[in-house]
Amino acid sequence: MDDTTTKALAEFVEKAGLLRRELEHAGDAAKYEARLSRMAQKLERLATHLATTDQAAADAVRTAWERPARSLAFRNATHRKP
Repeated sequence: MDDTTTKALAEFVEKAGLLRRELEHAGDAAKYEARLSRMAQKLERLATHLATTDQAAADAVRTAWERPARSLAFRNATHRKP
């Protein structure tokens, strides 16, 4: 997968991960537990498939979902480098 597509996919998953985290902090995650679980399963399946051809893309997807704030921080730090 090319870098542009990998970055776009990671950013999309990151936004979903941030929403999941926000739901957890607000105490609303229980209402959406089944949906969030299915999303996690599908994203893991996608990451496993990506790992066969592009391990970096698979890692980016996993990090964006599991630790979206970290993913965002690293992306911002990379963007700010001269």
